[in-house]
Amino acid sequence: MKKRSIEILVGLFVLLGLLALVFVALKAANLASFSNNATYVLTARFDNIGGLKVRAPVRSAGVVVGRVTSIVLDPKTYQGVVRLAIDERFRFPQDSAAKILTAGLLGDQYIGIEPGGADDDLAAGANIAQTQSAVVLENLIGQFLTGKAAEAGSAASEPGK
Repeated sequence: MKKRSIEILVGLFVLLGLLALVFVALKAANLASFSNNATYVLTARFDNIGGLKVRAPVRSAGVVVGRVTSIVLDPKTYQGVVRLAIDERFRFPQDSAAKILTAGLLGDQYIGIEPGGADDDLAAGANIAQTQSAVVLENLIGQFLTGKAAEAGSAASEPGK
């Protein structure tokens, strides 16, 4: 009888461990949203979305206020159109700005919303007019190397140096 109760306890312990592992995996992959708050949709257009993904967080002042629900390419303007589901508890002024930011040096990308100072709030379905595209590390390195090459070329072509 005692052996059976130990087997049941071990089984429960293994089951709890597996449930904890699934919970952590879903949280790490941003696949599980354990919040049932009502949301409203905002749209933002970016020239370059970098590595932004669907389900990426939307943050304001470091606080998660929503999630990215879809990313599509506008065939007329060739801009990335990003739809954001924002928690109903958070309202942003009409002149707010959206930026694609990176968590850490090489971390995941997310949308950062900087509230403006307008009296009226963005309505559901509104477009965030002020946006800043993602900073792509490869482009920055290329610009740096191009600038250094141009400096070296101009220094070599100047007489007396």
